[in-house]
Amino acid sequence: MLRFLLFATFGALVLGDTVVPYKNVTNVKPQGKVIGGYVSAPNAWPWQASLRTQSGICYVHVCGGVLIRKQWVLTTAQCVDGIQISTVVLGDHDLTSAEMGKEQYYGVSSVYIHPGWNRDLTAGNDIALIRLTSEAILNAYVKLAPLPSTGQILPGNTNCYVTGWGVTQTGGFLSAQLKYAQLLTVDYATCSTSNWWGSKVKSTMICAGGGTNSACNGDAGGPLNCMVGASYVVHGLTSFVSAAGCNTIGKPTVFTRVSAYTPWVIGVSTRQQ
Repeated sequence: MLRFLLFATFGALVLGDTVVPYKNVTNVKPQGKVIGGYVSAPNAWPWQASLRTQSGICYVHVCGGVLIRKQWVLTTAQCVDGIQISTVVLGDHDLTSAEMGKEQYYGVSSVYIHPGWNRDLTAGNDIALIRLTSEAILNAYVKLAPLPSTGQILPGNTNCYVTGWGVTQTGGFLSAQLKYAQLLTVDYATCSTSNWWGSKVKSTMICAGGGTNSACNGDAGGPLNCMVGASYVVHGLTSFVSAAGCNTIGKPTVFTRVSAYTPWVIGVSTRQQ
C-alpha cells in the first residue's frame, strides 16, 4: 500500500501546501491515540467499519467506513480506487485481538465510486459505496449510521467526533484500538479563506478541527459524527489534510460532506439491491 511519502501522487500541490489523503500505515502499535483523542469505549460507534486488504496470510486495515444499510458501507473513493478491499469488518474495536460475538466479517460484492471522482482530492467527490456479500446482522455492536438530510449544512463550532484506527502522530503507527477525537466544525466562509484552506476546500466538504486534535493516516473513509439534537449523525467522511502534518494549526481536517451526496448514495444503494 502507499506510504506517506507517496501520497502527493493522489493530492494537489498548491501554494506550497501538499494535500495528503489519509491512507494507511500497515504497522500497528498497541498503544496510542488518534491525534489529541482517546480510546473509545468498545462499540460506542457501532456503524464504524474497518476496510482491509489481504497481505500474504494477513488482512491489513487500510481505511474506515460507515455502515448505512445492512448490505452497504459508505467510504471515500480514495480508499477503493485502485485498492482491492477484500474484507469489511463490523463491530470491531481492537485490531490485534479477536472479539468473539461482536465482530462480523464480510466480503466485497461490488464497489461504486462517485462518477465525479478524478483522484484530485481538492476537486471533491471523494465518496464511494461498497456492497457486502451478505447483509450485516444488526445488534448492540453493529448498527446503521444516521445520515443527514440532503443539503443540510452544519453551522460553525458544531460539536463533532472523528473516529478511526489511524496513526497516532504524523508518520506514526496505526492505533490498535478504535479512537475518537473531538473536532469543532469550521464554517465554509472561514475555511475557504486564504489563511486557512483557501480554494482547495469546496462547499461539498466539511472542515473540522484546525488545532491539536485531528484525524490522520488510516482514518480515511471513516465518519465525522456530529451531535444534532440529542443524537449523533454522520455528516462527514475523512478525506484529506495538509502534508505539513495531520494537526497543522489553521489546516483543519477536511471531510466529504455526506449531505451533498445523499441523492447519489440513496440512488445507488437502492437501485442495486
